[in-house]
Amino acid sequence: MSQFSVVLLIGLMMCGACSAQLSPTFYATSCPNVSSIVLGVVQQARQSDARLGAKIIRAHFHDCFVDGCDGSVLLDNDAANGIQSERAAIPNQSLDVSAVADIKTALESVCPGVVSCADILALASQILVNLDGGPTWQVPLGRRDSRTANLAGATANIPLASDGFTEVQRKFTVQGLDSTDLVALSGAHTFGKAQCVTFRNRLYNFTGDGNPDPTLDPTLLQSLRQSCPQNTGDSNLSDLDPTTPNRFDNNYFTNLQNNRGLLQSDQELFSTTGADTVAIVNRFAGSQTQFFDTFGDSMIKMGNISPLTGTNGEIRTTCNRIN
Repeated sequence: MSQFSVVLLIGLMMCGACSAQLSPTFYATSCPNVSSIVLGVVQQARQSDARLGAKIIRAHFHDCFVDGCDGSVLLDNDAANGIQSERAAIPNQSLDVSAVADIKTALESVCPGVVSCADILALASQILVNLDGGPTWQVPLGRRDSRTANLAGATANIPLASDGFTEVQRKFTVQGLDSTDLVALSGAHTFGKAQCVTFRNRLYNFTGDGNPDPTLDPTLLQSLRQSCPQNTGDSNLSDLDPTTPNRFDNNYFTNLQNNRGLLQSDQELFSTTGADTVAIVNRFAGSQTQFFDTFGDSMIKMGNISPLTGTNGEIRTTCNRIN
């Protein structure tokens, strides 16, 4: 067995041991209204921010890919405690986690010192996906919050929009996630937006020869060039799914079939010859029910990556700093 396989096996064994302590009923006694409290806050917030669901689930994803689902992505820089915020990493620099503070404040007023920030990300992701038309699933709860952050880990572990298929698949495999998880979780790009800087390379100079990505639909290419000029507008936003940009559905996969995926990391799930993800994209494009069912399963699996439980970590009073 290779060294990589041994490390991966040990990681999965550790994850399994930790996730066994998580339960959808973890707060049944200590904070029985946790779901309704989170629902109330995000319902209000999404009235003025249609992208809230995409923002929160992205934060949860980026949290779990760095030392497990421990709320570390929420920590600000804190020199006194030796913390360099993970949000300084390139894939995290556009994260918006401002809504988490409002959720935490509401929970602290009812159940002080009980619900972790890591669990807020997991539970709010499920609630917001459902509010935006997507599936629901039973979220295992009981994670605790880290007292450290890992900036280097965020830089190394989180998939980039410009990553090729092999690199994206490798980053998922390291987390114990397979190709079905990769395609299902990438389906979260059925809502939200992306900055021009994350896909500009596909529009103008994809392989260094001055030409665009040949897998990009020509009509979409011309449209994107209008909103994403070659030398300016890094923060200009485009819809990840132009057909139903604020609704959680399976149109993302139909877009990939039609060469209308916005990000390189998305389109290569379908356009990479011989990739095992192609058949999965086709399956989800043909059945929203299959996508929804699998998405919930994969969210649970991702949410079980190396959580802190028991007496490990802490329950932060404020999500952006340790107690």
